[in-house]
Amino acid sequence: MYQIGLWMYLCAVAVLSLFDRKVRAMWRGERRAIGTIKSKLDPQAKYVWVHAASLGEFEQGRPIIEHIKQKYPQYKVLLTFFSPSGYEVRKDYEGADIICYLPLDTFRNARRFLNAIHPVCALFIKYEFWYNYLHILKHRGVPVYSVASIFRPDQIFFKWYGKGYGKVLKCFTHFYVQNEQSKQLLATLGIDNVSVTGDTRFDRVIAIAEQAQKIEAVERFLASNKGKKVFVAGSSWQPDEEIFIPYFKSHDNWTLIIAPHVIGEEHLRGIEALLERNGYSHQRYTELADAKATPVTGNGRNALIINCFGLLSSIYRYADVTYVGGGFGVSIHNLPEAAVWGKPVIFGPENSKFAEAQGLKACGGGIEITDYRTFSAIMDKFGTDAEYLAECSKAAHDYVESKAGATKAVISALNL
Repeated sequence: MYQIGLWMYLCAVAVLSLFDRKVRAMWRGERRAIGTIKSKLDPQAKYVWVHAASLGEFEQGRPIIEHIKQKYPQYKVLLTFFSPSGYEVRKDYEGADIICYLPLDTFRNARRFLNAIHPVCALFIKYEFWYNYLHILKHRGVPVYSVASIFRPDQIFFKWYGKGYGKVLKCFTHFYVQNEQSKQLLATLGIDNVSVTGDTRFDRVIAIAEQAQKIEAVERFLASNKGKKVFVAGSSWQPDEEIFIPYFKSHDNWTLIIAPHVIGEEHLRGIEALLERNGYSHQRYTELADAKATPVTGNGRNALIINCFGLLSSIYRYADVTYVGGGFGVSIHNLPEAAVWGKPVIFGPENSKFAEAQGLKACGGGIEITDYRTFSAIMDKFGTDAEYLAECSKAAHDYVESKAGATKAVISALNL
């Protein structure tokens, strides 16, 4: 059944690649991966293979990669992605020696890929359980580690119809999981080579915060809106924006910074139109980045739209309150990235699968909203109760700090 499903997927991707730019990039990248490896391979080197499905998984794996490069300089790193949203953003990442797409998990692809690279070990970040790759690695005696993985009862491995596919988990040398529930679930399958080490992404966001630089254009914008509280919305989608932007129509003691998840002209214009309907002047970051540009002043209600990548993690530092998008249907984005700065984080209701969302809610550093009414209520409280805002801010920071250390735990246990 797995092989049939794989070929059906392959056919679907081939068709979609004719119409969708991202799918076409992935399709071409997968087909060129073996050639990319052979052209860049150092035949005298030994390689550690790290696989991250997409950008989020890469951020979890990045601390591991950088610790390997530091602690084990005798090894080189091959980094693979499945999704264009990961590869296209990080294809020039300097921490890896070779970066490419992972060819689809057919037996032929897996064998050719592994014959080309001959990894000394493989690390799969969070998810990704490719049947053929994993079985060939096990057959060849290559250690395979699952890092920052998390398991839930609704996953196929724990259903009666998924027991056969669940055998793929037996291919792993060791699991470094995020929580105790994951360890207990794996135990029901007779898997006990498991350590609870936590989520390496917390180490990553702490490192980002420590290395973050001030952003001159943002500081000029905020200086022109001095005396107002700052609301930073990161990775927002239209459903998020339609909730939080209207609130500020009657609360002009706030300045807005909006960093949408999709930076396309259509989405940017939609944000701008929504801001205008609610009495806000606006400016795009790329316009303000010119040192000679003057921050928008308008009628005193001003918003800065971040229309480029790579700044959000540092921009959260300027907030009094943060909002992380994706919780109204897509999937919630990087909550620790905001919380690490000691800022309360607001997010939507689709968060049950994210341990960090549950942890932030439990400690008071994160607040779930379901609609405009609940958003308005919490923002009113933040705007009028300074003590409550301070308590939530501290709770968010302390939560992230308490989760640090997963990277060192994994690195110290790897048998390299």
